[in-house]
Amino acid sequence: MYRELLIIIEEEDTTIALMDNRQLSEIYFQQSPSKHLIGNIYKGVVENVLPGMQAAFVDIGLEKNSFLYVDDVMPPTRLAEEESYQKRSIDELLKAGQEILVQVFKEPYGSKGARVTMQYTLPGRYLVLLPNDSYIAISRRIEDSGERERLKDLVKEILPKDMGVIIRTVAENVGQDELAGDLKLLIKQWRRIQGKAVKSPPLALIHRDLDLIKRIIRDTNAADIDRIVVNSQETAEKVNEFISSLAPTLHQEVIVRNDVDLFDEYDIFGQLEKALRRKVWLKSGGYIVIDQMEALTAIDVNTGKYVGSNDLAETIYKTNAEAAVEVARQLRLRNIGGIIIVDFIDMEDLADKQKLLELMESELKKDRTRVTLMGMTQLGLIEMTRKKIGHDISHDAEKECPFCSGKGRVFSEETMVRFLKHQIIKQSKQTEADTIYVETNPLVESYLSGMRGRFLHALEKKINKKIIFKSNEDQSYEQSIVRPQFDE
Repeated sequence: MYRELLIIIEEEDTTIALMDNRQLSEIYFQQSPSKHLIGNIYKGVVENVLPGMQAAFVDIGLEKNSFLYVDDVMPPTRLAEEESYQKRSIDELLKAGQEILVQVFKEPYGSKGARVTMQYTLPGRYLVLLPNDSYIAISRRIEDSGERERLKDLVKEILPKDMGVIIRTVAENVGQDELAGDLKLLIKQWRRIQGKAVKSPPLALIHRDLDLIKRIIRDTNAADIDRIVVNSQETAEKVNEFISSLAPTLHQEVIVRNDVDLFDEYDIFGQLEKALRRKVWLKSGGYIVIDQMEALTAIDVNTGKYVGSNDLAETIYKTNAEAAVEVARQLRLRNIGGIIIVDFIDMEDLADKQKLLELMESELKKDRTRVTLMGMTQLGLIEMTRKKIGHDISHDAEKECPFCSGKGRVFSEETMVRFLKHQIIKQSKQTEADTIYVETNPLVESYLSGMRGRFLHALEKKINKKIIFKSNEDQSYEQSIVRPQFDE
């Protein structure tokens, strides 16, 4: 498998796409780095303590107060050491008005505020520092027992007694010098955070996690990436500089492709549009149906147009096997978290069921997010959980449909503007006309009006043509007319 990491920066938009043999596997958008909250550390103020819920609400300066559960107040090892802790109530640990340092580990969603913790984590290249804990954990993806023991012994020699770490997957076969260098940087970072926390007023942002590009490079196993493709020399220099500071021994190929439109070259928008459909077709003619709810996602597998040859059992297994690969990809691409139930087509052969489970487990290992496979029920349902990290792609790229009271979803105005900008640039390259005419739905036009000056100026300068917009109520919300207009 040939893996490429695409980094596309246009004005204020950053898009990062992970491609497996030119097939979209993961995609991330960022308009403003300040919107990303996970990993940020704030100096918060306890607003109120609720013994009945064993939780507290903490003001960290956001629109909604964050939620702190009692088990997130103290590190796990201290919980185990203090037998009486289990009997203690949240109001014995925290008081209203108290200033505390908290870290966001779940972003606000819907009517819920952010989830925060006092069990801080600082991720590096090879290690995740646990400054308030004192245990060593190792990624479950490092399966070799000898390698696990080797890494644990190396870390024990360099780790301060009052701190803990999680050894990341990318640390496999890494030497002590690299581990020690990573640990030194993380401890230095934690000391800076402590110093800033003492001097800062309440509700201050004490530490911000890396921006999108650095975060993805840090958290991706570079050994699995064949090359990084960027659309500008400036971006390439920044990427190379960060890789050098992150892992000096890492030699990652960074290619600049400013001669083509990477969105077109890799059909990113086309693949994204297909990925957000409820029904996803398989190459064989079968399909899967994905229904997402807040805490549960149900996925149904169907043979569809695929009729196989003469063997029904073989037809069913092939459809299920193809669906298993696609389900694992869709979980990564859509960033689906929570409980996931997959309703595969019923199979009677126990060997086929076991093969399907093994295939599913193998495909889920490609996921950087923790997935726990629970097994298969008697009804042929495969149950799993996937850790929720950030928002799913539907939250970032779509919004509740204003025409059906939230029963369906359509692309958000931000996404429509991305598509529209792409269409305008594409059309400008195909015509000698001095003007591009754009006709859009009033909702898209209304969104554009708020950013018209900045949007028009930057885009007209880029394409060296004039752009004329017209609002039309009869125009489809998700489609716009973009065509050249010759001046009379």
